[in-house]
Amino acid sequence: MKMRSLGYYFKLYGVFVKNCVAASMEYRFNFWMGIGVEIAFLCAKALYILIVYQTNLHIGELTPDHILLFIGTYTMMTGLYMGLFYVNFVRISQYVQGGTLDLLITKPVSLQFLVSLRYIDIGLPIPNILAGAIMVGVGWHRAQLPLNWNLLGYIGFIGIALMITYCLMLLPALLSFRYVQTGAVTEMAHSIWDANNMPLDIFPMWLQRIGVYVIPVFLISNYGPKFVMGMLNLWDILWALLVPVILFILVRKCWSLAVRKYSSAGS
Repeated sequence: MKMRSLGYYFKLYGVFVKNCVAASMEYRFNFWMGIGVEIAFLCAKALYILIVYQTNLHIGELTPDHILLFIGTYTMMTGLYMGLFYVNFVRISQYVQGGTLDLLITKPVSLQFLVSLRYIDIGLPIPNILAGAIMVGVGWHRAQLPLNWNLLGYIGFIGIALMITYCLMLLPALLSFRYVQTGAVTEMAHSIWDANNMPLDIFPMWLQRIGVYVIPVFLISNYGPKFVMGMLNLWDILWALLVPVILFILVRKCWSLAVRKYSSAGS
C-alpha cells in the first residue's frame, strides 16, 4: 500500500462503513438483538466492578477507582475489536475453505485490506464503548486524576492499542491458509485477550515481561490508564510507540508468506 494510495483506501473504507450501516438497518431485529446480547455480557462484567468495590480491592498502589480505569479501557477495546476486526478475522477461514479468496485475489486492491477490514459490525461496539467510556470517566473523576494533556495521551494509547489488537488477533487467523480448523488457536488467543480484564500488576513479574515484550497483549488496556496515573517511564512510552511498527511488519511478512503458500480451492 503506497503512501499516495492512502486517500483512496480511506475513501474505500468509508464505503465499507456506509454499506455495513445500510445492511444493519435492513435487518434491524439482528441489530438490536446483538446490542441486547452485549448488554447481557456487560452485566456479567459489572460483577467484577461490584467485587472490586465491595472488597475494597487494592493492587499495590492501585485503588478500586484506579482499577475501574483498567476495566473500562478493556471494555472499550473489546467493543472496538468485536466491531472492527473480529467479524473479518472469523471469515478468513471461510474465504479459504469456500474458494471466495480466489475471487478476492483478483480485486485491484490490497488483499489484506479487503479481507481484514471489509466488514464492520455496528451493533456490537455500541454498548461496550459507551459502558467502557462511563467506567473510565467515573474512575478518572473518583481517583481525582487531572485532565490536561492526560486525555490526549490516553486517546493516543487507545489508538496504539487498536493497532496492536489488529496485528495480534490477525496472526492466529492466518493459520487458516494452511490448516482447515483453527478454532483452538483462536480460542487460545481470546483467552490471552481476556487477561487484560484486570491490571497486569496481578500477575507475577515473569508473566508481565512476556505480556509486555514477547506477546505485547498487556499494552492494550494497561498502558493507557498507567500513562494517566504517571506510572510509565520514557522507555515504556518508546516501547509502546515501537510495538505497533514491529507487529505490522511481522503481520505483513506473515500475510505475504501465507498468500504465497495458498492453494486455490479449485486446485
